[in-house]
Amino acid sequence: MRQTFYQYLMTKRNPNDHGEVANFAQNAFLDQAFPKQATDFEELSSYLEYNGNYLPSMDIFDSVWHDYLSDEHELGGR
Repeated sequence: MRQTFYQYLMTKRNPNDHGEVANFAQNAFLDQAFPKQATDFEELSSYLEYNGNYLPSMDIFDSVWHDYLSDEHELGGR
């Protein structure tokens, strides 16, 4: 079964890391409306563009999305 983007993003949470990706993960965790079941780029991108005021740049999302797809590909889409 394919991991949701949110599940993948939560693996990037680290209270000791104050980098952009860790901050994105922490803020998504705190965002109660984040689409936790989503696996679709357009759905997530749209949500973040309108509601992700905690995300300083969509480039951060794009980078994590790319990593998410790469990891899924390596795992065979499980």
